[in-house]
Amino acid sequence: PSPMQLNRKKPVACMLELIRQNIWCFLGAMLGTVMMVLISFATPVLLAETVDSVLGTVPSTLPDWLLQPIRALGGRAFLRENLWIMGAILVGLNLLNGVFTFFKGRLSAVASENIALTLREQLYSHLQRLPFSYHVRATTGDLIQRCTSDVETIRRFLSVQIMEVVNTLLLVTLSLIILLGKNVSITLYSMVLVPALFLFAMWFFRKVHKGFRVMDEAEGKMSAVLQENLSGVRVVRAFGQQQREVEKFDAANSDFRKKAKHLNDLLAVYWGGGDALSMLQSMVTLLICVIYASRGEITVGTLIIFTTYVGQLLFPIRQLGRTLSDAGKSLVSMERIQEILSAPAEPEEPNALKPDLHGDIVFDHVTFAYDQDAPVLKDVTFTIPAGKTVAVLGGTGSGKSTLMYLLQRLYEPTSGTISIGDVPLSQIDREYLRSHVGLILQEPFLYSKSIRDNVGIALRQPMQDRIVDAARVACAEEFITQSDQGWDTLVGERGVTLSGGQKQRVAIARTLLKDNHILIFDDSLSAVDTETDAQIRAALKQRQKGMTTLIISHRITTLSQADSILVLEDGRVVDQGTHAELGARPGLYQRINNIQNVLEEELSRDALQTTSEVSN
Repeated sequence: PSPMQLNRKKPVACMLELIRQNIWCFLGAMLGTVMMVLISFATPVLLAETVDSVLGTVPSTLPDWLLQPIRALGGRAFLRENLWIMGAILVGLNLLNGVFTFFKGRLSAVASENIALTLREQLYSHLQRLPFSYHVRATTGDLIQRCTSDVETIRRFLSVQIMEVVNTLLLVTLSLIILLGKNVSITLYSMVLVPALFLFAMWFFRKVHKGFRVMDEAEGKMSAVLQENLSGVRVVRAFGQQQREVEKFDAANSDFRKKAKHLNDLLAVYWGGGDALSMLQSMVTLLICVIYASRGEITVGTLIIFTTYVGQLLFPIRQLGRTLSDAGKSLVSMERIQEILSAPAEPEEPNALKPDLHGDIVFDHVTFAYDQDAPVLKDVTFTIPAGKTVAVLGGTGSGKSTLMYLLQRLYEPTSGTISIGDVPLSQIDREYLRSHVGLILQEPFLYSKSIRDNVGIALRQPMQDRIVDAARVACAEEFITQSDQGWDTLVGERGVTLSGGQKQRVAIARTLLKDNHILIFDDSLSAVDTETDAQIRAALKQRQKGMTTLIISHRITTLSQADSILVLEDGRVVDQGTHAELGARPGLYQRINNIQNVLEEELSRDALQTTSEVSN
């Protein structure tokens, strides 16, 4: 089933749809369950027949088609002299029961694993197609919880409890038919507490259904705290926040424990109460059977049948509470999964264009707001000529990174239009656009793989010569070759084993392996020194002529080489020009330029003074 099929249905209908996809496995498991139930009923009947009709003198109650071959062999006398035959039949029935148990378990497991595989693939695939705004709001730990723990809850229910429902229905139906045929009054005595067990199970189901959702949400929050701590381990250590993080996790863990304990208390009440009712019913049945047998109204074999069948009957009824609780938990898990699948994905664009992206980039009266009440960009208008390098300077919150998000269609403008080569951005295929717009972030994400794998991730087939060439342009080749294992050096999760500048250079190298028409640096040269910054920019300018480049930075030396510089303030373009033009007129650019010049002069003076002192 597709995500659309699953998210439009109620949880129960969704579960049935998943079962339908594996119907033959479930039918095979159901057949195995039926045979197991029939064998479990045949065993006490065979024991009763042995006690009453083989060892005793009570007329046999077996059907004629079974009695005829026995009579041909010699009847009751033959069986009494060869009692091992009855024992062999009992052993054979139990061996056969083992075979059907195996097939039932295997087929149920295959079906449930197929469903779990389907759900995991659906979730992962749908998460890839969800818009960037969804992932900004979502909690990673909670998403992981839904894709793993919730899927496992559904798999476990379908693997075990579905067949338990079939088993319970068959046991109840066949037990009532056989017991009523033996003795109606004893059967009624044997069922006197069964309605109470049913009502108790329904009460338990209503109580735990809501509790399971609360517990799942608490577990998701706990997972989110754990995930954030592990991802931000460097920040935690840098600020000495270990104890605070422990306290935060303790709070989430305690909340989860509190909600889990509440459920366990309910389980304890149910299982304790269920056991008490079941044992009481078994005691009543045994007492009534003993009284009837002592009066001669039933045989010992009938007593065996009643006590055995009632015991077989009470366990699945008592188990019904667990089945219902697992069903409730699986429905809650399905609802949580459907919340992801029902989140609208980025719409399909069958008629989207794939134009040449070497044209001018035009922002025409663009306004954008993450929250409608607080616009981040306000009536922004500017043009980036094709093949030119344009830099952006602005304070925190001025909207610099938002320009980048809009240019990759991670968000759509609230009003106004953006176009590349006279083609509106809204008409360009998203995947095509993002594959030709290279983006290098200030904090790039690196995979826990080798440097070679991280740089070559854009290539379908690893090509060492292209990887090395890209690393050389990004000024990364030197530190890579000097590493202990060279290109095979593992960078660790999120690149924790590399410095900030090294990570940025690896990210630049891997971006250069894409077929970029437009290249965006989002303050991605901030962690490299000024000399390396200049070398990278010079190598890029020589290598990729004709490519449009957008540089977002606070470093004037980085911005100064751009063909044009945009100055953003409070979401508006307040100034535009070259480095010389902006430095000559009052404004934000001039103030930052002057401050950085003064700092550079002071640093140079201090360095000269230190050198002089060392020489003396």
